[in-house]
Amino acid sequence: MVSEITTEKTTDPDDAAAQRPGCGPRRPIRGSEDQWGVPLRQQIFESVRAEGTLSRVEVARILRVSPGSVTAATTDLIGAGYLEEVALPRAGETVSRGRPPVALAVCPGAVLVAGIKMSEIGHSAVLHDFAGGMIADVTLPGHPRPMETPETLETIAHLLDQVLAKAGRHRSEVQALGLGLPGFIDGETGTALWSSLLAEPNLALADRASRHLGLPVKIDNDANLLTLAELWFGDGRDMSNFAVVTIEHGVGMGLVLNNRLYRGARGLGTELGHTKVQLDGALCRCGQRGCLEAYVADYALVREASTALDWAPGGPLDSNAMLAQLYENAKSGHSAARSIFRRAGRYLALGLANVVNLFDPERIILSGARMEYDYLYADDVLSELAQAAIRVDRPTPPVEIHAWGDMIWARGAAALALSHVTAERLGTPGALEDA
Repeated sequence: MVSEITTEKTTDPDDAAAQRPGCGPRRPIRGSEDQWGVPLRQQIFESVRAEGTLSRVEVARILRVSPGSVTAATTDLIGAGYLEEVALPRAGETVSRGRPPVALAVCPGAVLVAGIKMSEIGHSAVLHDFAGGMIADVTLPGHPRPMETPETLETIAHLLDQVLAKAGRHRSEVQALGLGLPGFIDGETGTALWSSLLAEPNLALADRASRHLGLPVKIDNDANLLTLAELWFGDGRDMSNFAVVTIEHGVGMGLVLNNRLYRGARGLGTELGHTKVQLDGALCRCGQRGCLEAYVADYALVREASTALDWAPGGPLDSNAMLAQLYENAKSGHSAARSIFRRAGRYLALGLANVVNLFDPERIILSGARMEYDYLYADDVLSELAQAAIRVDRPTPPVEIHAWGDMIWARGAAALALSHVTAERLGTPGALEDA
C-alpha cells in the first residue's frame, strides 16, 4: 500500500499557544521515578510545561503518584520560582463565589535561553523563556565558505547580541545557548568532528563558544535540533517514535525512539545523508562516494543541472537561481530537468525505505528548504518507498511535509538549551537533553 502523504503546513509554533498551550514532549505515564532516573520534581515541572496548565490532581493522575507527593514537590517548585498558581474560571459561572480553582503553570521569567542555527544559506537566532515562549528572533546571511574558528565564534556572538538587542535583554540574563550546525557533531563532548561550515575538524566548539560568550553552550547536529523542535513544538509531542528527514544543502535525519532523541554511541547516529546508495558513486562533500546526499542535496542537483543543461556553476546564475530555474524547467515539461528530479526522488525513496525497514517509525516528516520541489515526494516516489519497504499486511508509515521555515531550526536549538537548564536545576544534569 502506498504511503499516505500530507502536504498541508502544520500549526506554526509561533501560533501554537492559542491552540495548544504548553510545549515539550508529552511523555507516557510513569511512576515516581522513570526508567531514565528523572526525579519527581522534574517530572512534575515537565508535565505542567507540556500541558500549559495542570491542577495538582491532574499531575498526580498523569504521573501515577500520590497527591501528597505532588503537593510537597510543587510547594518546593513554587518556592523556587519555577511554578506558580493561576486561577481558572468556573464553567458557567458569571460571579465568582469563594476561592476559584487553581492550576499550576510555569513561571516564564525564571529562565532565559537562546537558540542559534548556522548554515551556508542563512543564520537564525531566537530567545525563549522557561515556558517555551519565543521572545525575539533574528536572521542574518549565512557563510557559503568554511570559517576559521575566530570568525565562527564572532559570528555566534554577533547573532546572540543581535537577538538580545531586539528583545532589550543582556547577555548576562541568558542561562544557556543551544547551537546547531550541519555535519558530524558529538553533542555529549561538545565537539564538531566535521562540518561544512568549519575550516577546522575536531573542534571543541561548545567549550570554545562557552568561554567566548561567558555562558553554557550545548551543540548538536542541525537535523537533530529540527527533530527536537518537532518533539517540543510540533506534531512529535504526541508521538513516541518518528523520523525527521531534512533536505537542504545536505540531507540530514533525526530519530525519536521511545520519546527520546537517538544519537548513537559516537553522536553519529542517523546520518541518513551519508548512507551509501551506490558503490563508487558520485562524490559527496564528506569526501566519500555514493552517499545519498550526493544525489539528493542542493549541490547534487546543481551538479546534475550543470551537466545535463550545460549550466556552469559560478556563471550568470548562482546555485539558488540554478535550482529555481531547474524546477521551473521541470514544471514546464523539460525532459532533462524532470529526469534530474525523478532520479533524486528515486534515491530518496530508497533512503526512506531503509529508514522504515530499520526503525519502523510511526511517521516520517520531510522538512527543509527543498520541500518546495514536489518531485522529491511525488506519488511515484512514495510508491517506490512502499515497494522497497518490508511487505506486510499494514501500510508503510505516513509521510508528512512540514514547511516551517528557517526559524524552527533555531527553536530546536533553544529546546536543547531548555532541556539542559531544566535538568541542571531540577534533576540530573544531562538527563533531559535527549528528550
